[in-house]
Amino acid sequence: MLRQLAIEETDQAAAVLRASFDQALPTLAGLHTPDEDRWFFRERLFVDCQIWGYFNDQELVGIIAFREGWIDQLYILPAWQGRRIGTALLQVAQDRFDRLSLWTFQRNQRARCFYEKHGFVAIGETDGSRNEEKEPDVMYAWQRKLVT
Repeated sequence: MLRQLAIEETDQAAAVLRASFDQALPTLAGLHTPDEDRWFFRERLFVDCQIWGYFNDQELVGIIAFREGWIDQLYILPAWQGRRIGTALLQVAQDRFDRLSLWTFQRNQRARCFYEKHGFVAIGETDGSRNEEKEPDVMYAWQRKLVT
């Protein structure tokens, strides 16, 4: 089931982010505490973004946070990856906006392949000196194809 999340679901959403992030980039695991993750969702993401979740029965297994023009977060629990859940969540944002951009880490090849498969194009890279992880990243952009 796919639906927009309520702020009361902050704990579950933060847990999905942390499990997925730590699995994808284990050298950056522990960068934030669970309390910091929950604060980030409650005070930043729920304020600025729509947050949608994908549920298996009652378990939240994937989340996307987006706003006009941007995807801020997209995470799927490791055990649920590869089941088109990310595609379903990404489609929610793509249905609402004609253009979207996002950042991901250069070495996160799985994420890069996923976004490229869904029409995103790399438009710039940095050395990571401006992000808190100090990890080289890449910016992607997507634009809806106009039907003529």
